[in-house]
Amino acid sequence: MKTKFNFKQRNASIQGLRSFKDTLPTKAKKIISKKGEVYTKTLDNWKYLVGKDLFKVCYPKYYKKISSKGKCLQIMVKHGYEVDLEYSKKLIIDKINYFFSNNVVESIILKTFDTDEKEAKPEEKKHVTNNKYLRQINNVKNKVVKNSLIKFNKVYKEK
Repeated sequence: MKTKFNFKQRNASIQGLRSFKDTLPTKAKKIISKKGEVYTKTLDNWKYLVGKDLFKVCYPKYYKKISSKGKCLQIMVKHGYEVDLEYSKKLIIDKINYFFSNNVVESIILKTFDTDEKEAKPEEKKHVTNNKYLRQINNVKNKVVKNSLIKFNKVYKEK
């Protein structure tokens, strides 16, 4: 690949396919590397940073620098688990700062959300063949096909 020297953002560029990171302006790269990298790495390693129990009930929403609180991470928590997360705030901050090997997060803001009714209630098993299909099976004139459909229905319901 040949290099060109007439590109505005950098001294030399490579002709052909470029990665998306290389096509961004330098100012945008700096912003993404400061904020985006911290957030994406915390998302990737959230289970390790928080633990299995809290991983099921919370997730990070955003990371930003607030003037009054410093560098802040907002965490969404299911209603009812706020106390568990409140007690482990300091531990989470220490783990995140140790993971990044510098002071990345100074405070954590908790925000609760309600679970859906669908998640709270276990779903009932829906039968594959409801009454409409059973009537259609009973209307089949060929006895061999009719019996095989009924057997298939019984086997499928057992699974």
